[in-house]
Amino acid sequence: MAEYETLIYEERDGVAWITMNRPDVHNAFNHQMQRDLKAAWRSLRHNDDIRCVVLTGAGEKAFCTGIDRTEVMGGWDGDPKHWTPAVPDGERSDSQFHFDDPGENIGPKANDLWKPVIAAVNGMACGGAFYMLGEVDFVIAADHATFFDPHTTFGMAAVFESMHMLQKLPFHELMRIALVGSSERLSAQRAYTLGLVTELVPVAELHDAADRVAKTIAAAPAAAIEGTVRAIWAANDMNRRDALDMGKVLIKLATVPSNLHQGQEAFASGKREKPRVR
Repeated sequence: MAEYETLIYEERDGVAWITMNRPDVHNAFNHQMQRDLKAAWRSLRHNDDIRCVVLTGAGEKAFCTGIDRTEVMGGWDGDPKHWTPAVPDGERSDSQFHFDDPGENIGPKANDLWKPVIAAVNGMACGGAFYMLGEVDFVIAADHATFFDPHTTFGMAAVFESMHMLQKLPFHELMRIALVGSSERLSAQRAYTLGLVTELVPVAELHDAADRVAKTIAAAPAAAIEGTVRAIWAANDMNRRDALDMGKVLIKLATVPSNLHQGQEAFASGKREKPRVR
C-alpha cells in the first residue's frame, strides 16, 4: 500500500481513502502535499482494485485551506519580482509562456483519473481547496463545514479556483463568494441548498455517509462507472453536439458483454435492493 509524507492513504472494499494530513495548518497544501496528491491520483489510474475514492482532511476543523502561504511566501523579500512560485522546485518553468499552476498537481481530473472521487468536507474549505472541490464528482459535508475564497481580501485575483467552482455553483453565487473574500463564509446548509453539497450530516457521521456511497459505487462494474464519469464531464466541458458524438465512443469503451449479461440476469431475477431515499 502506498505511503505518503502528507497524506494518510487507506484501501478498503474497493475504496481508497485519501486524508490530507496537516491538521496543524488546517490541511493547507505545501509543495510536498502537491507531490503526494499528484502521485496518489496518478497511481490510482493503474490500481484495478480501487473503483472509488474518498478525499477528506484530518481533524474536524478543516478539509483544506488552500496553499500553505508560510511555505510559499516564506522566502519572499518584498520585491514582486522575487515572488516564490506555488509549485514544487523542479516542477516549475522560467518561461514567460508557461504558467505553473498547483491545480495541475492536486486535482484528480487534471491527472487524468476518471474513477469517481467523493469529497468528504469536514470543516473549512477555502481558497486552493476549490481546485479539488471543482474536480471531485460530488461533495458530502459535515453540517459545520464552511466554504469561502479569501483571495481578493489579500490582494490576489480569484482566478483558477473560481473557474473550477463554476462547475459546482451558480454564476452569481460564485461571483459573490469570489468578490467578498474572507468577509463572508458559505454555510454547509447554504451550500446544500445551492447544490454544491449533495448530503449534509453531523461530523461524527461523515465517514460512514461517504463510506456507504463509495462502497455502493465500488460494487458496480468499473467500466460502467468510469464511462459514466467520463461522459458527464465531457458533456459539462463540451457543447451538446460534440458531447453526443464523443458519447458514441465512450459507450463502446464502457460496454463489457459480461457485465451486461450479469446485469440482465440480475434484472430478470426480480430481486431488488431496497433503495435509500435522501
